[in-house]
Amino acid sequence: MSADRKPRPRPIAEWQDAFDFVEQVRLRPGMFVRGGSVQELSTMLFGYSVSLQVHGVDEEFVFDPAGGPFAQWLGWEYGWSMATGWAHAIEHYLPDEPPLEAFFRLVDEFQRSMADRAAGGPG
Repeated sequence: MSADRKPRPRPIAEWQDAFDFVEQVRLRPGMFVRGGSVQELSTMLFGYSVSLQVHGVDEEFVFDPAGGPFAQWLGWEYGWSMATGWAHAIEHYLPDEPPLEAFFRLVDEFQRSMADRAAGGPG
C-alpha cells in the first residue's frame, strides 16, 4: 500500500464493538459523517446503541450522549457540563480544534485512562 493511501475500513461483520465503529470512522470520516460533524457522529452512535438494545446485544455502550462512561469521563477529567451531550461539549469547550479530530483525541485519552484504571493505575 502506498504511503498516501489510508487503510480500507473493515467490513461491518468484523466490528466487535462501538470502538471498532469509531476506528472505522477515523479511517475514512467522509464515508460516515458529512463535513467532519461530531454532532452527526453522535447521532450515528445513538443509532448504534438503539441497535444494541433492539437486537439484545450485551455490550456496554460508552458513548451515550450525556450519561455514558465517555461523557462522565469528560465531565470528571475536564470539568465540562454534559447537559447537552459530549458532541456539543467538544464543540463548545474546544472551539479552536476541528471537532472530529478533538473527538478522536479524547477517545484515545479515554481509552488510555480506562486501561490504566483496569491495570490498577490512577486512571
